[in-house]
Amino acid sequence: MKFLQTSLVAALPAALVSGRFVAENEGDHVILEEPAKYLIELGPGETQWVTEEDKWDLRRNGQRFMDITDTRDLGSLRAQSRAATVQFPDKCVKQKEVGQLAGNLSKDEMLKNLQKLTSFHTRYYKSDYGRQSSEWVLDKVNQIIKDAGASDTVTASPFAHSWPQSSVIARIPGKSNTTVVIGAHQDSINLWLPAILAAPGADDDGSGTVTILEVFRTLLGDKDVVGGSARNTVEFHWYSAEEAGLLGSQAIFQAYEKAGRDVKAMLQQDMTGYAQGTIDAGKPVSVGVITDYVDPGLTAFIKKVIEEAGYPSAFVIESAFENSDQHIHGTEDLIKYLSFDHMLEHAKMTLGLVYELAYHDFSAAREEPSEL
Repeated sequence: MKFLQTSLVAALPAALVSGRFVAENEGDHVILEEPAKYLIELGPGETQWVTEEDKWDLRRNGQRFMDITDTRDLGSLRAQSRAATVQFPDKCVKQKEVGQLAGNLSKDEMLKNLQKLTSFHTRYYKSDYGRQSSEWVLDKVNQIIKDAGASDTVTASPFAHSWPQSSVIARIPGKSNTTVVIGAHQDSINLWLPAILAAPGADDDGSGTVTILEVFRTLLGDKDVVGGSARNTVEFHWYSAEEAGLLGSQAIFQAYEKAGRDVKAMLQQDMTGYAQGTIDAGKPVSVGVITDYVDPGLTAFIKKVIEEAGYPSAFVIESAFENSDQHIHGTEDLIKYLSFDHMLEHAKMTLGLVYELAYHDFSAAREEPSEL
């Protein structure tokens, strides 16, 4: 497959690849710099230094990782303090309020937003298209706040990085600074020439991006939440540069850790739109709840929320991994393969979760000594 990539580069005009003309005999004086190296974590305690091209090789081979080059101390401050066991609800108690709000969730809104999001040639985090797409997300969030008449209380702001694409954070203040976070990643990637080839990213993770946009819009229809009556603060995050190793979210949570922010729960919606693989496998359409590297208490409560909504849970992505979308990370990650009915179910589940946790009393948490 490396031969294919080399062939593609060779077929492109030299000026497009290099970005400039090379004077005659200039090659005699060119000093080739070593490519930048990044420290990635492949698993607990398993790290290695790689180039960016090495990253894409790993991703093409199905290997996931975190780029910890700038976040090697992430979690160290909390590890030095006493760890608290977070107590999640035993059952759902806000079904009436959630049911009333859920009727306002709109598949048409999600489709319209996803059509705009996929109109960018790519949302690659280092590209100008990536910058433009993140600006659109921020503008859209601010428009939702304005349309809801919530500008006096609800805020949205960019979280700038060292690359062009910003992350976006919307904040709905509650009675305390205890925070519940709903997130999705806004960037996309074409694993073959990321800076050049198209990456519409309809499912990965355009679907998650517009799903939580719609939940955010619907939640702002609750005047009590907008007015700050919820016990906890709620934030919605749209992360940059997740495809390159979870860079955007790590940067945000490193800043939160240093600031002493009290985040009790975080739900990530990564790919919510593809159901055909599950159908083709002869299985009932379901929501996949990831169970490794997550909090088991929150996972258990997510399952309760799904079950309360009457939606079957096999075990949050769109399906079991073996039935997930195989069109991602290329030019074919398109809207035509997605089910907006399925995305609506993800939105219902997310709305139920965030509403329940917004009003939940986390103060019952038991403090336990850190293992360190």
